[in-house]
Amino acid sequence: MELESFFEFLSEGDIRIKGTRVGIETVLDDYLSGSSPEEIAARYRSLSLEQVYAAITYYLHHRPKMDAYLETWREYTTRTEQEYDRNLPAFALQLKERIKNHQQTVLLAERRIDYHSETPE
Repeated sequence: MELESFFEFLSEGDIRIKGTRVGIETVLDDYLSGSSPEEIAARYRSLSLEQVYAAITYYLHHRPKMDAYLETWREYTTRTEQEYDRNLPAFALQLKERIKNHQQTVLLAERRIDYHSETPE
């Protein structure tokens, strides 16, 4: 099976994992932030472990192109978020910050659980 068959290339800036609405950037951002393929597959239940590994493998085989893709995606999301935040009421900004802090707490807890569940051989 060709690696590209795991993806839908909707446009130059939009690569989706076939059969899902998940963009390749979602998987790669988590992976490059330190999440294991198993953690990513558990977090995004519409993805199989095989699809996660395919996304990572595609990244490794096309690293310069995918680094540029990710940089463009990050710039777009930062710009879009800033525009959105400019129009939010204060209570919504506070709620957004609380959600972000909670998500970080959950991610740290997941990593601690994985670390403590490993048994030395």
